[in-house]
This record gives sequence, structure tokens and C-alpha cells, in this order.
Amino acid sequence: MTMTGGGFGVKYLAAALALGLVFSGTVAKAQTRIGGVDTTFRFLGSNDRVVIDRYDDPDVPNVSCYVSRAETGGVKGSLGLAEDPSRFSIACRAVGPVSWPTNLPKKQRIFTSSLSVFFKTLEVYRLLDADKKVILYVVISSRLKDGSPYNSITAVPTGPTP
Repeated sequence: MTMTGGGFGVKYLAAALALGLVFSGTVAKAQTRIGGVDTTFRFLGSNDRVVIDRYDDPDVPNVSCYVSRAETGGVKGSLGLAEDPSRFSIACRAVGPVSWPTNLPKKQRIFTSSLSVFFKTLEVYRLLDADKKVILYVVISSRLKDGSPYNSITAVPTGPTP
């Protein structure tokens, strides 16, 4: 039996899975869920929530970033099919002594997390301000095709260079 016309779906699914495998290897450490607060009651499925996740910078010891973001509930949210809003906040803090990082790129994506089954991701980038010896973190949302202008930024000062 041969497939005519129906092969497109199989090819699309295979490409999507391959793309997912490529992107899944870009994160050094997984997030830690700190907790959440319900915002909207839903009769069916889970409630809408604001959740807080912690990400530890994999290349800068003693820096932890806390990201709050909305999670859509309801039936679609409970099944993992809802698209979460692209609104979030980030606060990165020194949880111990932080030294100016050496041999790191000036800009680097350090965390990524899926926000929907339709290729929407939350991404955290690290940027270095060498003049002021400050490490900046920005959180954005992106899709396979286009991103969102919503973002949030935070800064972590470091000690003087040795």
C-alpha cells in the first residue's frame, strides 16, 4: 500500500520531532519550579496561574534567575494544548560571590523552555556589559516564525576583575 497525499503529515511530524531534538540540547540545566498562584478559576481543567521557575546560570556560578509567567489552564491547558501568553518577568540575583566571567560570548542564549506545542518558546539571554562589569539577563518569547515584543530585563553586578 502506498501513501499519496497523506505523507505530508508524516513528513511534517518527523521534521517537527527532529527540530525539537535539536533545540532540546541547547539548555545546560533544567528549571526548578518554585511555585505558583491561581489567577482565574476554571470549571473544567486546571485554573489559569502565574508560575515562578528558577534557572541557575550554567556558566556563571552563584547567579539564579527567577522567571514568573502566565500559564493557561482549562481543558486545553490541562492537555498541554493551550498557548501561554507572552508576558513574563525576570529577576536574577547573586546567591553568593559573583566574579566577572571570562571567555564567555558577549551575548548567549542560556535557557529555553517550551510555551506551547506550536513551537513557541521562552528564552533567556545573557549579555555582558564589560564597561560596568554587569551581567544582564533578558527574557523574550519566540516562535518558529516570529517573536513577541514583550520582554523583561534584570542586571547582576560583579566584583572587580582580578
